[in-house]
Order: sequence, then C-alpha cells, then structure tokens
Amino acid sequence: MAKYLLRNKARGLRRKGISVKKIAEYLKVSKSSASIWTRDIILTVEQLEKLRNAMLHGSELGRIKGALVQKERRLKFIEESRNKGIAELSSINERELLIAGLALYWGEGSKKSQEVEFCNSDPKMIQFLLLWLRKCFEIMPNEIKCCVGINQMHEKREKVVRDYWSKILGIPISQFRKTNLKKVKNSKVYENFNEHYGTLSVIVTKPSRFYFKILGLIEGLYQAGNKYGHDFSIMPG
Repeated sequence: MAKYLLRNKARGLRRKGISVKKIAEYLKVSKSSASIWTRDIILTVEQLEKLRNAMLHGSELGRIKGALVQKERRLKFIEESRNKGIAELSSINERELLIAGLALYWGEGSKKSQEVEFCNSDPKMIQFLLLWLRKCFEIMPNEIKCCVGINQMHEKREKVVRDYWSKILGIPISQFRKTNLKKVKNSKVYENFNEHYGTLSVIVTKPSRFYFKILGLIEGLYQAGNKYGHDFSIMPG
C-alpha cells in the first residue's frame, strides 16, 4: 500500500480513538511513523479515558502474568529443594538423631525446672522429639504426659483439639492433663479457626533419670561447636 494511503488509514483509525501502538501493528508500520502521521489529531475526553483504561488493564494483565510466572518458579524451586533435602537426609544414624534432638530440645525444652518437657505447635517437631526420647533415652510412650494449650475462644473445640494431638502422636487421651486455656484479649475469629490446634506440652513422668544427662549432652554440643573456632558466649542465667 502506498505511503499516503497508509497515512490516511492511520489518521482515520486515530480519529476513532485507536491507540498509536495498535495502528502501527494493524498497518505493519513503525510506531514512530504512526505517531508522526497522527500527532496533530486531538482525541475527545471519552476517547482518551478509554485508551487510559485499556492501557491500565493491559498493564494489570501483564503484572498478573508476571506474578504467576514468578509463583510457578518459586513453587518449582520449593519442591526441588524439598526433594533434595529428603534425598540428602534419607537416613540418619543414632548419633545424628541424638545431636538433632539435642539441638531441638536446647531451643524448645525445659532447662531450669528439672523437668524433661518441651512445647511446640508443630506436630512434626513433636513427633521427632518423641522419637528422639524413645531411641536415645528409651523413654516409652506410657511414660509421657501431654497438655494442650489453646486460647479460651477455642474452649468449645477442646475435645477436637485433644483428639487431634492424641491421634497424631498415638498417645491415649488418658495421658492428657487438664487443658491450659489461655486468656486472650482479641476476640477476632480467623478464617482458619477450625484448623487451629494450639500448642502441646510433652512431659516425661520421671525426669530425674534423664534431666541432667540431657543438660550435660547439650553442654557437650556447645563445647563441640567451640572447636570450630567460633566465639560462642552464653550469658549466665
């Protein structure tokens, strides 16, 4: 098509409120040519508003597509990392189990009341620590007591919560102590209200056999870390 015909076509499209970019694409010319040919045409307020909305809509779609691509990449990375982690630690020996459990107990367990007790909301962590107690200290499930901790707003769900922990850990309800109902100022109800199971405290019934042994092993773990040349310092307490 002759250049002047393209120019006339471009001007006709512009007067209809078509964007310069779309005109260039439709006529298969450069955007700069389409812009020069139509730059003296003044669009109405309605046409400008329509173009603006279309541009914003296109930008929003671009952002959404970009976010979805990023999400897919992130999920793929998470799954790959999970599979690599499982493969790398597919088996651990008793010494490695002992050290891993000591590190967890060091962070989550009681160290001042002369009780062997730990508390957490993560069922996987509690399952791991129960395994640690059994394998490394020969503490059997019947030597364990449990105590659920939930907010008062979940009082009506107490049985559901206790049953949940009992089933997850394989510990009968008869070994559960009275539930610790925590006072809460906020009465807001969240979407996952019925998926909240509070925290669980696990208590060894005869702790004197193991308490000081565990503390000694934690100190040994600390001293072993010092051998790597790091300057660990523990405040007295």
